Amino acid sequence: MDTRVKSSEFGAGYRSKIALGKTLSYILLIFLLILCIFPFYILIINATRLNAEIQSGFTLLPGRALTYNFKNLFSNENLMILRALWNSIFVSGSTALLTTYFSAMTAYGIYAYNFKMKGFVFTFIMVIMMVPVQVSTLGFIKLITEMGLMDTLLPLIIPAIAAPGVFFFMIQYMRSVLPHAIIEAARIDGSNEFRTFNTIVIPIIKPALAVQAIFSFVASWNNFFVPALIINSKEKKTIPIVIAQLRSADYMKFDLGQVYAMIAVAIIPVLICYLLLSKYIIRGVTLGSVKG
Repeated sequence: MDTRVKSSEFGAGYRSKIALGKTLSYILLIFLLILCIFPFYILIINATRLNAEIQSGFTLLPGRALTYNFKNLFSNENLMILRALWNSIFVSGSTALLTTYFSAMTAYGIYAYNFKMKGFVFTFIMVIMMVPVQVSTLGFIKLITEMGLMDTLLPLIIPAIAAPGVFFFMIQYMRSVLPHAIIEAARIDGSNEFRTFNTIVIPIIKPALAVQAIFSFVASWNNFFVPALIINSKEKKTIPIVIAQLRSADYMKFDLGQVYAMIAVAIIPVLICYLLLSKYIIRGVTLGSVKG
């Protein structure tokens, strides 16, 4: 009888500890969620307020100037907002597509083939990943100037195809989910390498492609350094340049309401990209947990 009582007391104590642990975990997660969402909330609130109201201090209640701020923003003759949006969408979308596809193809070539100096090629790509963009900027500017590509969008897209970081992620993902037996079976069935990659490998690594597509899209969307050096004409400017142009006006005269409205417009395509690809990210996380 005493043994049963002690066992029940131990079980009740163990369940209470588990319940307490879950409660603390939920509290921590809610706190982290609030920390992540709060900056977006501040952005939305300030986009609805006038410049004078924003400078007077922060409030949790929205203002009534959302329409006014957007009207002033899109009627600003010095800022081609819609054109800048299109340029950023075109550059970021093209970069995400080309970067993920060709990085995955490079990873597949090194993963699926055995050739001399395979280890050297992998190490060389990893070394390139360690080189900052700023180091090669002068040579890059000189090259595109000689090629007549200054003040065009192509230099923002084509160099992004070579992405060592994306390549490394892809080859690691292939090592975990892509057995060599599948590739060998496709070869035995007479499938050429391009068909094998496009019809067999890509469907398997879709979650990894989706994750890297989002990262590549966001990185290109937020890129200010290279476009600021290359783009001169008003018709070719991207969103980061326009935001900087709007923000770099006279500190006493620029409209904070327009700045926050512009930032709110700038994050919409990123959110849409995430929502379109989020199911593949969740699938990738689920697959990784099953494999583990």
